[in-house]
Amino acid sequence: MKFLHLIRANLFRKKVRTTLTVGSFAVALFLFGFLAVVSGAFNQGVDLAGADRLVVINKVSLINPLPFSYRDRIQAISGVKFVTFDSWFGGVYVEEKNFFPQFAIDPEFQRQVFSELQVPDDQWKAFVEDRQGAIAGASTAKKYGWKIGDRIPIRATIYGNDSWEFNLRGIYTGREGDDLTQFWFQNKYLDERRVYGKGVVGWYTAKLNHPDDSLRIAKAIDNMTANSPYETKTETEKAFATSFAKQAGNIEGLILVIGSVVLFTLLLVTGNTMAISVRERIGELAVLKAIGYSDRFVLLFVLGESLMIAVLGGVIGLGGCKLVTVLITNSGAISGGFIQFFHLSGTAIAQGLVASVIVGILAGLLPAISAMRLRVVQALRRV
Repeated sequence: MKFLHLIRANLFRKKVRTTLTVGSFAVALFLFGFLAVVSGAFNQGVDLAGADRLVVINKVSLINPLPFSYRDRIQAISGVKFVTFDSWFGGVYVEEKNFFPQFAIDPEFQRQVFSELQVPDDQWKAFVEDRQGAIAGASTAKKYGWKIGDRIPIRATIYGNDSWEFNLRGIYTGREGDDLTQFWFQNKYLDERRVYGKGVVGWYTAKLNHPDDSLRIAKAIDNMTANSPYETKTETEKAFATSFAKQAGNIEGLILVIGSVVLFTLLLVTGNTMAISVRERIGELAVLKAIGYSDRFVLLFVLGESLMIAVLGGVIGLGGCKLVTVLITNSGAISGGFIQFFHLSGTAIAQGLVASVIVGILAGLLPAISAMRLRVVQALRRV
């Protein structure tokens, strides 16, 4: 650490070159962080999926409904603790760009199945007692400035073109990374107002007594509905979330390819910069050796310069990415709000910094070895 000022002084003798090299690292790590955010956005549901929950959908497609009568039949299967259902509403709040998921839910068992999403008891009681009551996620309520008691109009797009009025009776919260953008209202209200589709729901979610029973119970549900007009496909919540995420394509593979190309290019740029820097200072390095500094010191000295560039660029790039993701999350500016989770995790930041250090070491290694092997007499002759 006592030679840190010397490393810093050497780097900033060529301010433009050092600034551009640090900037290259910053841009590369910004891209790395943003790709990690996009990957997390598509895989968030997979990471947080409950191990003790099954999702039951129509075998034909998720958009095909299931009969309301299936709820009691699924509940009767041994090992099933609670069953709830949801139906997609797909309405518009004020403008088309104001997207957030809206579901008609079963208030009887919603909280028991999705226990990680917390609603205060008094708010839930008010919601259940009000046929037009609604519960909003904390993120959506914050985004639109809603408070409990507000009257919220949502224009239906699937069930006609009328405006539906809801009374906000509660706001739910959850863990970091949970979907806090949803809007819930009672399925009874949906059934009262819709002209067609009465007596059906979108899909069921079953909470199990033991996750180990998931395969047996999934087979039992699908066998129960086999050869009926509404056959089902039942899978764990994680499997369902994984298949849903894969509809967007191989995001992980794309990130790996782009990230590898960027980091390899960065390795070449930084390596070239350090090689030029060493060539310019051959005489200085030879003097250091002549006055008693060891080959190991010269090696570490050059590597230290490369690492300082890498770490500084990495911190700037990842810090900028974190700031941008916070702004995007607050504004919902990307995908019209369809992609809700723009969060740069601590794990991704740590991975980015480690990648910076590795690239910094690799980029400086050959120039550092070259400097270490300098012969004092030959080096001074070249000055």
